[in-house]
Amino acid sequence: MRLLVLFLVIGVLSIKTYSQQESYKQNIRGVILDDDTEVPLPGASVILLNTNPIIGTISDTNGRFIIKNVPVGRISLKISFIGYEEIVLSNLPLSSGKELVLSIKLKEKVFLTNEVVVKAYGRKDKPINEMATVSARSFTTEETERFAGSLGDPARMVSNYAGVVAVNDSRNDIIIRGNSPAGLLWVLDGVEIPNPNHFGSLGSTGGPISIINNGLLANSDFFTSAWPAQYGNAVSGVFDLRLRSGNNEKHEFLGQVGFNGFEFGAEGPLKKGKASYLVSYRYSTLAVFHAIGFDIGTGEAVPQYQDLTFKIDLPVNKIGKFSVFGMGGSSYIRLYDSEKKKEEKLTYSIGGYDTDFGSDLGVIGMSHLYFFNEKSRIKTTVSAYGTRVSTIVDSLVFDNTGTFIPDKKAPYYRGNEQESRLSFSTEYLNKINKKNLITAGFNFGKYFVDYADSIAVYNGFLTLTKASGDFNLIKSYIQYKHKFSNRFVVTSGIYSQFMSLSKHTSVEPRVGLKYSLSKTQSVSIGYGLHSQTQVRPAYFYQTVLPDGSIYLSNKNLDFTYSNQFVAGYDYLISNNMRVKLESYYQYLTNIPVKNGFPEYSLINSGDDFYLSLEDSLVNEGTGKNYGLEFTFEHFLHKGLYFLMTASIFDSKYTGSDGIERNTAWNGNYVFNALAGYESKILKHGSLNLNFKAVYAGGKRYIPIDLKNSRLMNKTVYDWKNAYRNKFENYFRIDVKISYKLNGRKINQEWSIELQNVTDNKNIFREIYDRQTQNIAYNYQMSFFPIMMYRINF
Repeated sequence: MRLLVLFLVIGVLSIKTYSQQESYKQNIRGVILDDDTEVPLPGASVILLNTNPIIGTISDTNGRFIIKNVPVGRISLKISFIGYEEIVLSNLPLSSGKELVLSIKLKEKVFLTNEVVVKAYGRKDKPINEMATVSARSFTTEETERFAGSLGDPARMVSNYAGVVAVNDSRNDIIIRGNSPAGLLWVLDGVEIPNPNHFGSLGSTGGPISIINNGLLANSDFFTSAWPAQYGNAVSGVFDLRLRSGNNEKHEFLGQVGFNGFEFGAEGPLKKGKASYLVSYRYSTLAVFHAIGFDIGTGEAVPQYQDLTFKIDLPVNKIGKFSVFGMGGSSYIRLYDSEKKKEEKLTYSIGGYDTDFGSDLGVIGMSHLYFFNEKSRIKTTVSAYGTRVSTIVDSLVFDNTGTFIPDKKAPYYRGNEQESRLSFSTEYLNKINKKNLITAGFNFGKYFVDYADSIAVYNGFLTLTKASGDFNLIKSYIQYKHKFSNRFVVTSGIYSQFMSLSKHTSVEPRVGLKYSLSKTQSVSIGYGLHSQTQVRPAYFYQTVLPDGSIYLSNKNLDFTYSNQFVAGYDYLISNNMRVKLESYYQYLTNIPVKNGFPEYSLINSGDDFYLSLEDSLVNEGTGKNYGLEFTFEHFLHKGLYFLMTASIFDSKYTGSDGIERNTAWNGNYVFNALAGYESKILKHGSLNLNFKAVYAGGKRYIPIDLKNSRLMNKTVYDWKNAYRNKFENYFRIDVKISYKLNGRKINQEWSIELQNVTDNKNIFREIYDRQTQNIAYNYQMSFFPIMMYRINF
């Protein structure tokens, strides 16, 4: 409350100071490129709309342009170039503390007799990847900030899209169309990266707090099915993130404090007009408050984390353009049930245990882009990453009254998993002519692993995994796009991968078609065969033979495969409003299951802080997902936007007994509603009101066998009823209020996000509490306000 009052006082004083000043202005700069080859387009026209007299400019020989001294606020641009489709970019935010730097891509026209081509508006949802025809859309950095409940996290933001389910407040796992979140592929500037979240675990793709800094992102793509052939080793979806380039003309700085931490960022030219840098560092907000003596109500369970992201662009005309980028994060937390009073409610701890958990991640890459001519280019990237997860769990000892006995903790679990990869990739693109485009790529990745974990048994520790070594994953693809006309486009491709550890190879066809029925309506269909390696620790899970020797019974596991069929219809009601319908069917094969344990399937893992692994797995399980999705969207226009989505689906799997069961992700339905309005306040400020509501089918669970749990003094699950029942339906409303204020050289933003304003009691999970010897529930986040302050200068 003290911080909130302080922020409000600063805001009021700032409004009073700036309200008397003259109009503030800022520059708009950018580069205009060919959509396919990314070759600069000199001589393109850039017009600032709604100006009298008209303000505009022409791009130079490098495709760059600048419009100076534009009044701050929402602006719209019209970009045109001979032989290319004209586009309009609407409602772009221009603030006094930061120049607006754009990378604009134009699509070349295909001329046919008697055909008339009209100008296109820059649709927020249109994917950047031109090979995508179905189940794909782009998103902006502004959307990750604007949408209530997103907390500046791209993963939480996309949970508002059709087909995506998020019913876990503690993590940002992305459950797409009934698939495990472990099936998601993360890509950063063309490089496959491991779980990019603090407190993340190997084998999962989510976590409580994202390492990805949304303020450093350019527009990026999100795929939910049948994605192009350049993406592989995934069966759920693809998150293709792109880091933006730093301002190469002017040094700019950012300071921020909020949910994701205390942040300081900087960008600017290394050589004016050419090379640039971009860097940001964040440190845990709660850890800072705890260190200076603020009681934040979490006891010793203070999440400690920090991360750093950077990008350096070194454009060299004759030998191409070089970029160096990197991202790293470190996190640690202690969840000690021994420090909880008996009458206190459980949060996310496991009843009767003390846990120390830490994770680290580092990614670095260098890419080189070279243009042979205006029709062809090649991009080569070398990269490396390393990740580590450490877990220590101790079992508490209680007396007859249920009171913890100090100094009586017993070791229960120990884990230390490390993984690194060196990678080389190259992609060649050739725009043969206006109708035909071909790309081909190759990626070689060498993995180094060191896995070790064990669990306590009556006479010591039982080793679950203890292995170190290396293996290769080799990928290649070729894809082709043909434009029969500006209305009819077909893309096709072949993806292949080989894993040296299991010695398995996959060859996967992909195809997509999009046909425009009119200027406002289009239909699309797509098919893709997709494969994925198993979570890597599974290959090294140990089987102890009767003679005491060790056998890696999972080492030869094959890929899991997913056949994905999609059909969609898109209707652009107006320039700012659209309706979309999409249906899909997915059939998964080769899922690891275990004979003698018919309910177990690896398809149900991936949304927790640990992996549930078994030995002697076989690729005999199957799964299927099918559903229908509806999207009704109003893009930001005259201050108003809204997004309403509905998804109805079914998700099933079969274990080793061939019986069909619900997957852990089969919530059956999810409904989202978002809306917001931006209003100008006084001369230099704007007030933003944003609302989000979600209603989804409850999470399925494995019930606890209370009788046997009491007998064995530990959690025993009733696997015969696995995923048969669901918790109560998930419901949550979030509200975000923010105020932005432009000064002469700076702009500031204050916001407060009210999460779960109705304080709905959504169940997180069912647990056996060893202290009370009864079943208890972890509940998800109750009503919780989150404040943020940002300054750009």
